[in-house]
Amino acid sequence: MLSHYGSEPLKSALQSAIDEWNAGHDRVQVRSTAVRYADLLTTAMVRQAAGQGADIIHPYTLWAGQLVRAGVLAPVPDEAARRVRRGFTEAAVTAASVGGRLYGYPTEVQTYALYCNTRLLREAGVERPPRTWRELEEAAYASTRRDAHGNTLVQGFGLSRAEDSTVVGQTLALLAASGGSYLTEDGTRAAIGSPKGRAVIELERRLIDRGASSPGTDLYKAFPSGQVAMAISAGWWTGSLKNTMGRDYRDVTVVPVPGPGAGDRGTITTGFLLGVNAKSRHQEAAWDFLRWLNADEVSARRSGGAGGAERREQREQPGTAPRTAPGTAPITVTRMSALQVSVGSMTGRSQDMRALLDTTRDANLGPFLDALRYATPEPNGPHAQKAKTLLRKNIEEVWSGQQPVDKALRTACRQIDQELSRG
Repeated sequence: MLSHYGSEPLKSALQSAIDEWNAGHDRVQVRSTAVRYADLLTTAMVRQAAGQGADIIHPYTLWAGQLVRAGVLAPVPDEAARRVRRGFTEAAVTAASVGGRLYGYPTEVQTYALYCNTRLLREAGVERPPRTWRELEEAAYASTRRDAHGNTLVQGFGLSRAEDSTVVGQTLALLAASGGSYLTEDGTRAAIGSPKGRAVIELERRLIDRGASSPGTDLYKAFPSGQVAMAISAGWWTGSLKNTMGRDYRDVTVVPVPGPGAGDRGTITTGFLLGVNAKSRHQEAAWDFLRWLNADEVSARRSGGAGGAERREQREQPGTAPRTAPGTAPITVTRMSALQVSVGSMTGRSQDMRALLDTTRDANLGPFLDALRYATPEPNGPHAQKAKTLLRKNIEEVWSGQQPVDKALRTACRQIDQELSRG
């Protein structure tokens, strides 16, 4: 298996599941190899070209079209595909599909929402998180603070240049909340130049011009240290913030991404899939392992986490009721669902997530799970990664003042259209 789960806590969580499989399956053993996320796509493509591709691959769903075109991913067998369509949300299934055909089990699934430091907002006289863009701007300007020398102490709204997923993710979440998209419905042309696209980029530029945002700031350090009042990010950040902020995490509230008007709703979803190499000599065994990891249900304690999942045959004897500790209730979830929740993430199995998230007592996870019902998956055609990189470049040039909004949008549309037309 090739993945990017090389750092804690993901490394140990995945290895624990693999060790469980290996202990119970003498004839088929699984070995995990991890690389940095930034190197994952290149590594998969280079190893494939050299005839050394891994049997199982865990790619970002954005790359699915590119990997399918390159002959890396095999389609999901029919029975497994029916299992996925029954058990996972439509957004997760769409993200793991190319041309309507599934190419893996959805694993880690992320949606985007608005993180608020309610202490900073209250200190600025803002009593509730924003529900519209106008309220977002007002709260951002009100909560921005400077010292006597004009140095920014608190940014009202955080914009981050950290990577594609932060720059583009923030922007596309706001765009989705307005009912827009950066590509046309068929994915063949750019749509970021629409009035809705222009409105989002103009909103971000206003926040910068009026001093409420500074994209050069390291958002992932500034927000937990109380230097940013609001930011849009994905659900995985909750686990990181808990560990970083300690008791101050109680000041964090997560709400849906605001839209232009009250009641406007929308965001994006991103994620990963576990698929089988089209050139693997062990495809049947690989799909068997992936079914065991991603579809077979196991008993779990409501006290939760990956360690709370136990094989059903270890907990129950034929003809007897499940044994549970006093004050707990039995639930059944997949091993992958238990794994993801144990590290502060989610899968696209909403039934599993609702059962497991009940054990975390963290209300901030709720908006991310709710968003799976209405979130828009990222386009994942064969040129999706390149198109996303081009979009990021033009957004950042607006943020830095190198290009005005209209010119940047025209440039982005032209460049993306050229990339998508390559066939």
